[in-house]
Amino acid sequence: MKVYLTAVGILVLVATVQCTEHKCLQGRDHKKAPSEEHSMKECTVYSNSSCCYSNFTEQLVSPVKKVDNTQWDLCQKLSTGCEAFMKKVECFYQCSPSAVNWMNPNYTAGLLHVPLCVSFCNNWFDACKNDLTCAKNWITDFKWDENGNNHCSGDCVPFNKMYSNGTDLCQSMWGQTFMVTDSDCRCLRMDGRDEMVLQYILYKDSSSSSSSSSSSSSASSQETSCQQALRRLEAPEAEPEGEESVVLKKE
Repeated sequence: MKVYLTAVGILVLVATVQCTEHKCLQGRDHKKAPSEEHSMKECTVYSNSSCCYSNFTEQLVSPVKKVDNTQWDLCQKLSTGCEAFMKKVECFYQCSPSAVNWMNPNYTAGLLHVPLCVSFCNNWFDACKNDLTCAKNWITDFKWDENGNNHCSGDCVPFNKMYSNGTDLCQSMWGQTFMVTDSDCRCLRMDGRDEMVLQYILYKDSSSSSSSSSSSSSASSQETSCQQALRRLEAPEAEPEGEESVVLKKE
């Protein structure tokens, strides 16, 4: 798949997006390939191309107690704000057709180093700071019984005691699943904005023979174009009349 970045009809960039299409992670609840789901109770941002079935999202209807075998409310019912962020993460893992781009090569049902925006992580931390948890790493730190259900192995403490900040939360709760970046054009926020930003995250210069200086120039140009596109996406009313627009086209 090629991406063309144009400004008022002038071709300024040709790139190749290295992404894995029409595949999903190989988890128990994942489809083999993404498809439409129009009866989703949650995760509707992925309804047009979903790696999860609609019935999976019934587990995420508030108040969420348990997702598969993982109990969310071992210490207490999660606050509405905290639960909302937990849902975003679960929806991305289970339903996003883009998640497969970060498939863990050693565990094809899992993710490795998905880039999250530091702002997303800080907001997640702020929403959950007064909620309670008894595990820092929700993959390894629980006790699991013979039925595969999780139990506390330590005391329940507030999130702001378990994690030092948003970065610690994002990079600890699900092991090596996520990493944090402060570049708005190289990170996800688990919302509709991600579809546009993904084109920059996954972009790689199609010219393998380009010099390091030209590659650096290309990367800088991409960053500038992305920042312009983000400003238009998030504040369209502020765009001056007559300003050239940035359009992404695929073929």
